[in-house]
Amino acid sequence: MDGYFTDVAERDWQTTDEGTVRLALVGLGRFTRSEVLPAVRNADLCEVTALVSGSPEKASAVAREHGVDVTLDYDAFADGERSDAFDAVYVGGPNGLHLDYTRTAARLGKHVVCEKPMEVSADRAREMVERCDDAGVTLMVAYRPQIEPTMRRVRKLVRDGAVGDPVQIHAWFTGHILDQNADADQWRLDPDLAGGGALMDVGVYPLNASRFLLDADPVAVQATTHAPDAAFEGVDEHVAFQLTFPGGATASCTASYDAQQDDCLRLVGTEGQVQVNPAFDAGVTPTVTLERGEETVEYTGPFVNETTEEFDYFAHCALTGTEPEPDGRDGLADLEVVEAVYESAETGRRVGL
Repeated sequence: MDGYFTDVAERDWQTTDEGTVRLALVGLGRFTRSEVLPAVRNADLCEVTALVSGSPEKASAVAREHGVDVTLDYDAFADGERSDAFDAVYVGGPNGLHLDYTRTAARLGKHVVCEKPMEVSADRAREMVERCDDAGVTLMVAYRPQIEPTMRRVRKLVRDGAVGDPVQIHAWFTGHILDQNADADQWRLDPDLAGGGALMDVGVYPLNASRFLLDADPVAVQATTHAPDAAFEGVDEHVAFQLTFPGGATASCTASYDAQQDDCLRLVGTEGQVQVNPAFDAGVTPTVTLERGEETVEYTGPFVNETTEEFDYFAHCALTGTEPEPDGRDGLADLEVVEAVYESAETGRRVGL
C-alpha cells in the first residue's frame, strides 16, 4: 500500500510547461485578494493582468499592491474595453452573478474559471455551459480538491480497488461563517445572490468529492435542512443529505454555517477504508490514512498550495485544449443534486435523480 504515496506532489496532469495565460479577475472580494492573487503570483502557467471591480478605489489599491496594469469597472468589462489585455477570466463574487460575467467572457472569446458553485440554479449553470461551448472556450469550475495531489491519489487507489468495492462515504465541512464575516448583509446570507446557505457554500465540497471519488452521479437523495438562528433566515444554517449511487453505494454528507470548524472524508469499502483529514481546507496539508485488514498506512505529504495548482491546471487546459475534469458539466451536475437536496428537505421525501 505504501506505493500509493510516492511522488504524490507530482502533477500527474501536466504535459507542457510552455505558455502563459493572462487572467482578468472579476470581483475583488476577500478570497480573491487574500488567496487568489498570492496563489497566481506563484503559478507557472498564468499571471494576473487585469482587475475588474465596482470600486475604482479598491481596484487601484489592489493593482498597485500586486503590480497589475489594467483595472476596469463592470461596465467597461461588459463593453469589452481592454479585452486585449487578458486571455481568460476568473469569475468570483456572488453566485447569482456568475452567469452574467460568463456571458461577457464567452462573447469576448475568453476562457473561464468560475468559483463554486457555478450559479444559483441548474438552469443558469446550463446556460453557462452552452455559452462557453458555443464560443469554443474552456469552462472550468474551481473545485480545487479535484486538483489537490493527495485527493487525486486517493481516487487512484479507490479506482484500483485498494479498499475493495466502495460501500459508504462519510464527509462533512462545518464552520462558523459569522466569525469570518459578522455582516448580516453579506451576500452569502442572501438567498437570491447565494442560492442557498451552507449547502451551496461548503456542502458542495463533500458532494463533489463523493462524485469525484466514485466516478459516478447519484440516483437519489434524502435530505434535511434547518436554520434555528434568526441570522440565517432564508438560507440553510445546517444541512444533512444522503446520496445513493448506482450499485448501492451511499454518501452521507453534512455541512454547517454554525458548528465547530471541521472537515473530513472517509470512504469505506468491502476490503478496507481510506480517510482524508482535513479534506477541504486548502490551508492545511491533508493526512491520508489507508486501512486494509490489519495493515494501516498513514501519509502526510509536503504542503501544496491548492489554489496555485488549480490555476496552473486551468491554464494548462486552456493552453493545450484539454477538457478540465471539473468542467461546466461537472458543476451543473452538482447543482442538479443541490436542487434535489432542497426538494427533499422541503417535502420530506426521497428524491430521484
